[in-house]
Order: sequence, then structure tokens, then C-alpha cells
Amino acid sequence: MTETYYAGVYWPGRPEPLEAYARRAESLFQRWASADPGLASWCEQGLSRATALNSRFSPDARSLQHLFTKKKYQIGEGEISFAAWNGSADDSSVVNFSCGSDAVDLCVWTPAAQAPLSGQRASQVLGAMALAWDPEWGVVISDEHRDAVSETGDVGTFIGWMTYFSHQRGQLPPLPDPVRVEPVEDKGTLVILTSERFTLANPKHVALAEEVRGRLSRAGLLEPVGAVP
Repeated sequence: MTETYYAGVYWPGRPEPLEAYARRAESLFQRWASADPGLASWCEQGLSRATALNSRFSPDARSLQHLFTKKKYQIGEGEISFAAWNGSADDSSVVNFSCGSDAVDLCVWTPAAQAPLSGQRASQVLGAMALAWDPEWGVVISDEHRDAVSETGDVGTFIGWMTYFSHQRGQLPPLPDPVRVEPVEDKGTLVILTSERFTLANPKHVALAEEVRGRLSRAGLLEPVGAVP
């Protein structure tokens, strides 16, 4: 079985001015570019590869704010939905984010299925997303793992290979080896189950994930995003 992975961060709907969304997106793109050359150049998504490659943009706050004023990215009063592609044939990545809803806002990064995804790259991607968007919860997980462990599909209620918890979610309980816990500046904490890529094909990985999930659930940390006071 080939598992396909993504990284996502989520937070309760937080209406802000377009300028604020642009500054947050600029922060994300800058952090990614400094950590990973493959995430330094971006295009607006288009109906074809050629169209997208002709729609490269500078990921600075001023340019992004101008893009966000386009009608196609505005989906409601004060709400935007934007998607971009890194323009690479060999290491393709897509990022999309929706901001300003009255439910849950999100930012999701999806690498190509065949792209290498090391633990270092995954943690850098998720950490940058957490610092840029100040989410409540985030995860790096395969689609197959999510489908296997998430009964409701509610973000915040399951864990992945890597899971981000903002400090507002509460204090983490003691976790078993080989789990690593890394601070994300003053924002929150990243829980990393394994240094190698987590896969459902490895029974030890699955057993470890279930043990960690149980401890986090008992500590009250696995609630739907927005349910935490």
C-alpha cells in the first residue's frame, strides 16, 4: 500500500483584514523558503500546467494582498480561499488555505505522492505553518492513516505521524519512547511519533500511535477544534 501524506493546521474561524491574511501567508512562504528550496517559488493554480506556470507570484505581503482581492478567491464576506502550486515537475507541492469563516479555518500542504517526505521536512513544514497561522491543532498524516483512526473526521480528534498542539489545548502527559516532543517557539508543541516515516504497514508504528492517542485522549487534548475553552 502506498500512503499519501499531507500536513494541515486548523483553528476556529478568525475573521481578519486581508492585510493580516497576507502577512501570515508571507510569513509561511518565507519560512518554507528558508528551510526548503523546493518551497521557494509559487504559482497560482490554473486549469493547466502552462496556465499555472504563467501565473507565478512573489510571495510577499503586498503581492499576496493584491491576489486576495481577486473575486475568485473571495468566497464570502471577509472570507478567502486561496491555492498555490510550487511549479515543480519533480517535487510538486500544493498549498491551500481558507480564512475568515464562521466555522474552522485551515491551511493544508500536499506534496506529490511520489515525493520524498523525510521527518525533517515534515516537521519543518508543519512548524512553519503553526508559526504563521497560530492554529489550535495541526497534523502530518497519510490519508489512509486518517481514514483508519478518525471515526468522525473532526479535526483535532485524532493524531498522526506528527501532531501539533497549541498551548491553549493544555499540558501534554508523559509519552513513551521513542516519541519526541518539540516546542514550536512560544506557540505550542509538536509530538513526533517516529523519526522515520510513519506507516500503517508497520505494526509497531500502529501500536505506538494507539498508545499515544489513548494518553492524549485521557488528558483531554483530543477534542474538535473550537471545542477547547
